[in-house]
Amino acid sequence: MERGKDEISARGALSLYELNTLVAETIATTLDRDFWVVAELSDVHERGGHCYMDLIEKDERSNTPIARAQARCWRSRWMLVKMHFERTTRQPFAAGIKVMLKVRAQFHENYGFSWIVSDVDPSYTMGDMARRRQEILRTLQEEGVIDDNKQLPMPMFAQRIAVISSQGAAGYGDFQHQLLANEYGLRFVTTLFPSIMQGEGVSQGIVAALNAINHRLDEFDVVVIIRGGGATSDLSGFDTLELARHVANFPLPIITGIGHDRDECVLDIVAHQRVKTPTAAAVFLVEHLKRVAEHIQELQQTVTNRVRLAMERERMRLLRLGSLIPQKVGTTLMGERNRVGMLTARIDGAMKNTVVNQRHRIQMLHQRLWPLAQYRLSEERHRIDMLTQRVKTLDPDLPLKRGYSITLHNGHVLRDASSIQPGDIITTRLANGTIESTTLNIEH
Repeated sequence: MERGKDEISARGALSLYELNTLVAETIATTLDRDFWVVAELSDVHERGGHCYMDLIEKDERSNTPIARAQARCWRSRWMLVKMHFERTTRQPFAAGIKVMLKVRAQFHENYGFSWIVSDVDPSYTMGDMARRRQEILRTLQEEGVIDDNKQLPMPMFAQRIAVISSQGAAGYGDFQHQLLANEYGLRFVTTLFPSIMQGEGVSQGIVAALNAINHRLDEFDVVVIIRGGGATSDLSGFDTLELARHVANFPLPIITGIGHDRDECVLDIVAHQRVKTPTAAAVFLVEHLKRVAEHIQELQQTVTNRVRLAMERERMRLLRLGSLIPQKVGTTLMGERNRVGMLTARIDGAMKNTVVNQRHRIQMLHQRLWPLAQYRLSEERHRIDMLTQRVKTLDPDLPLKRGYSITLHNGHVLRDASSIQPGDIITTRLANGTIESTTLNIEH
């Protein structure tokens, strides 16, 4: 062993232990003070009461790591640092958050280099979370959508509720019980769209649920996003630009009950209505529908009162009109009698004048028509005489008296010999009597 060290010394080389000791002495001499450093926690775990951290810094544009380091907080300081940080920020000291650490460089011959943490500034972490939220809100403001969901009208009958929550969460059970077993007996229908509500994947899960609801918009009146109480750090999943955009642009009013009284996430700010807890979300919906029901009852009572008042006014008006009817009828009847009397007198006078005028007209017509009638009668007598003479000349008995005869066959005058056959009976009419004969021979 001694010969090996002598060989290393002879060659001018250092052993690893000697090199590490030299590095430790150099660091202790040149970095003999504390530094405040800002980094993101990529991993945090406790072991034996000590806290071991992996620190990382990412490029702001590409989000790729540009620096890494290890840090440790010994048990003697860790419990005080942790308690102060979590009491101030109301979130656990966990991976994924940015922190400002007070560190001192340390190089151990056996374990290598690490930063020893002696303090943490919780105000920086709170400020970083606030800055991230402000950046998201500023982006939504520039896009002009930050208040779009708030400006949607709350449906009067908000009874069909799409719920985004973890199915087995106590907060979801509280919401269901408070809503469906409300003391007023108001009816609601809820449909659950399950989603992760804490840890990684919160934003993606809620966005997927919103997309599923968007395909069934006609089935719902409002959307409720709820979860029970939890660590404040779990709110980071509700502070993403993607989720904020979906909520701000969603076509139905969204109510949030994330379960924190004092903390307000970006989702709360862009939603239509923010309440503290899932139970408060149910109370809000019940109270809203109760106010609508009360308003309808008030309107119903107003309509009933107005109808009753109108009917009372009409009843009084009818009574007044009824009392005026006898007087009006008497006045009207007297006026009508006078009018009928005047009309009767006018009609009587008109009838007398008409009778006189018609009598005079008849006399005038009689004087004009009598000569014409006499003349017409004379002409008609002359015409009748002429017709009588003509009729006499056409009397068939005159030729018979002059010796002519008329031959008949079957009651018809026989004019052509070809119309009879031998053996036919013919009748010959004379002036005095008739002769029947049978044809024997016919000559044409």
